[in-house]
Amino acid sequence: MTATQPGLQRRGFTSGLTGYHYLVLAVACMGWAFDTMDQWLFVFVKEHAIRDLLGGSGVPQEEVLKYAGWVQSCMLVGWATGGLIFGIIGDRLGRTRTMAITILMYAGFTGLSGLAQNWQQFAVLRFLMGLGVGGEFAAGAALVAETFPDHSRAIALGIVQAASAFGNIAAAGVNLGMASILPPEQAWRWVFAIGILPGLLVFVIILFVKEPDKWVAANAEAKRLRAAGVKQRNQLLSLFTERGVRKSTLVGVGLATIGVIGFWGISTWTPELLRSILDEGLSPVLRERYVSLAGMAQNLGGFFGALCFAAVANRFGRRPAFAIALIGCSIVIPATFVFTTSFMLALAFFFSMGFVLLFFLGGFAVYFPELFPTRLRATGTGFCYNVARYLSAAFPAFFGMIAAGVGIQKAALLLSSFFILGLAIVYIAPETKGKPLPE
Repeated sequence: MTATQPGLQRRGFTSGLTGYHYLVLAVACMGWAFDTMDQWLFVFVKEHAIRDLLGGSGVPQEEVLKYAGWVQSCMLVGWATGGLIFGIIGDRLGRTRTMAITILMYAGFTGLSGLAQNWQQFAVLRFLMGLGVGGEFAAGAALVAETFPDHSRAIALGIVQAASAFGNIAAAGVNLGMASILPPEQAWRWVFAIGILPGLLVFVIILFVKEPDKWVAANAEAKRLRAAGVKQRNQLLSLFTERGVRKSTLVGVGLATIGVIGFWGISTWTPELLRSILDEGLSPVLRERYVSLAGMAQNLGGFFGALCFAAVANRFGRRPAFAIALIGCSIVIPATFVFTTSFMLALAFFFSMGFVLLFFLGGFAVYFPELFPTRLRATGTGFCYNVARYLSAAFPAFFGMIAAGVGIQKAALLLSSFFILGLAIVYIAPETKGKPLPE
């Protein structure tokens, strides 16, 4: 550790920050929160949407779970594809312009999802929505990482990740409100229509947010080299051909794969879990009210979990923080699916599950931008997070098929075993605490 680094660690988060830093942080938080809101609109209404698109109330629950899993897998494939494509675009076109494009994509295709006439159309629209979702994360994380000073970077990125919880809670509020107005088989279309509103954030980005100085300098150097006829390495190939970068890439992909399996392969099935244990005599409005409130509890826990990672990582290091998170996930998530037998227990267990899972996933926004040099930061971040979605895309469909056969609880127990594998990845992961961003 250099002589200046301890001083950096003693500086408070707000030290040296200007109004523009807070503007960038607010825009990044809103971009990611609206992103996750549009994701969780799907989580809350996927059962109703699939049932309606398959023919109505007479469709067996096993069929609904199976096709819901397939549609969710299509969204993850789109998410992965968008992350790869827009990660590269973000390094070439710029962070802010890429954010604007991807926000328009995920908002627009979320709105169009409400117009689907069959499950195949629904799956295609969720794939296209996923393209925008995957690109927004990489661009937003790189924007914040390159705008904030070293001593504030981890906390700022942790705040961005924590903002996702507010988006998820907002989705629960939308579901709760629409379920109070329309029956579930009609309300789901209007829930998706509300998902188009985040597109308004693009005007703020275009008018007030500039490209980070680090990206501007790196882009100018790349142009100079091209003008001089210097052949530059392919960005994706560089993730595997450069010795120091290769290890970071493999570690990032491994951690992200475990996280995506945990989140999209397990935790997004909590609405179906709760509906399966609620009294069948409850009215549809009351059932959706309970599902929405339990979803709020789950994502409120996620908010505190995401913030907790940043605090633990700053104090003890990134690797210890990831290890704590993985151990928590391997215990709490299976317990949630096994022991949730009432609405009150759902509130407690869903909150705890949200906490440990976002404690883990919250680390990605902090850790991944720290693994790669500036010229590869958006590419590397997008590659790790989104290749992981290719590797784990089959798991929602896998979960749906297992749940259709042996039940949601056993499906969750089986997939939760992957958290133990994550500890082996953490063991070989590089520690980035107290180090400046690689140039």
